[in-house]
Amino acid sequence: MKNRWFVVLGALIIQVSLGAVYIWSVFQTPLLTHFPSWKETQVTLPAQIILACFALAVIIAGRIQDKIGPRPVATAGGLMLGCGLILARFTASFGPGPALVWLIITYSMIGGLGIGTAYVCPIATCVKWFPDKRGLITGLAVAGFGAGAFFFAPLAKALITGGPYQLFGQSLFSLPRVGLFNTFMVLGIIFLITVTLGARLLKNPEPGYRPAGWNPPAQTATANNLKVDFSPSDMFRTWQFWLLWGIYLTGCAAGLMIIMKASPIWQSFALSNLNSGLDSVTFNRIASAGALAVSILAIFNSLGRIVWGKVSDAAGRKNTLITMFLLCGLTMLAFNALKQYSLFLTGISLVGLCFGGFLAVFPAVTADYFGTRHYGANYGWMFSAYGVGGLLGPYLAAALMKTQAIVKIREIREAQEETVRSLVVGDYRRAFIVAGVLCLVSTAALLLLRKPEVDQEK
Repeated sequence: MKNRWFVVLGALIIQVSLGAVYIWSVFQTPLLTHFPSWKETQVTLPAQIILACFALAVIIAGRIQDKIGPRPVATAGGLMLGCGLILARFTASFGPGPALVWLIITYSMIGGLGIGTAYVCPIATCVKWFPDKRGLITGLAVAGFGAGAFFFAPLAKALITGGPYQLFGQSLFSLPRVGLFNTFMVLGIIFLITVTLGARLLKNPEPGYRPAGWNPPAQTATANNLKVDFSPSDMFRTWQFWLLWGIYLTGCAAGLMIIMKASPIWQSFALSNLNSGLDSVTFNRIASAGALAVSILAIFNSLGRIVWGKVSDAAGRKNTLITMFLLCGLTMLAFNALKQYSLFLTGISLVGLCFGGFLAVFPAVTADYFGTRHYGANYGWMFSAYGVGGLLGPYLAAALMKTQAIVKIREIREAQEETVRSLVVGDYRRAFIVAGVLCLVSTAALLLLRKPEVDQEK
């Protein structure tokens, strides 16, 4: 390949599509309206499982792409993701119980495995093409993933309800109302096409590749007892891996708690002071503000991947991680006080910025500490912390939520018939506190981190 930046282009095309995993909060309220018997923990379950399947697939696909290359693996991931969402369109054909099972099998399991299969390929490929800009390039490689929700959250909302496609509150064009479940199908078709096209640009460099004018740092191989390339089994025997894995888990749990619940958290904040019901027009305005918040969060999620990746190249991975975890922990502890919309946007932006940084810096740390020879497999195992965090964060938000009120929403149809539906207003403060404390504990644990050494008796 004459220009290594074509690989980055392919990575961005793929990751923008995969990043739509973060728009689940846009689907939550419509799903609860369609299935009123579902509880908060039930409607959260598909979001938890898609993240867990995502992380599981990264482990498997990382090993496969190390052996056969990134292009066929990424293509397979795009096909799985597209088919999973297309099949999710038939969720409405079932009753509440079977519908949840069907949605989990199609959207969460098939779709999540597809996301993870495609996700690891751009990162592993870009790391090999850019040894001279590792922090920046891993940030760019995953920036699209963070930005995906910026484009697809308003698209999903507009397709569900009909109306304008809005960015930053500005209406760009109108879309027809296709409904909740047909929206899954439309997104599935889009992702199937874009991911498979982006995969065509992925290709590993020749062995021993070095960018023109770049030479590796002087200290290589076993200088100062530092090992260059670890196999997964070697990596598992280092305490550094387990420390990093645990810290990654806490950061992902905090970030995904907010990302996957941003819209309902805002709705609960906005409705918390209401003593009576409200009309559907007012509620739709609140819901639109929630969708806008998801888009703004996505911007900072994406921006954090580039900014913190670049910062880590200059200031060091450890110092960068300490700064991010401290900032994220303090923001989570203060989150329940951010009920004014401008303050809420500030809070989710800071969490998104830090979370994006985690997704950029941990791939670079994995390459720095454990080498690139087995990078796909090694980062797959490191990324399993994301999957556990994806289960833990949204679960904490749902399980620790206390019902604060039940608001009645009045809706008047064209025939002047009034219908009333109920919406639970939740109190999430306990989940915010737990996540904030975990981040601060991780900040302290990072002070112990140093590169792994070779066992000289071997």
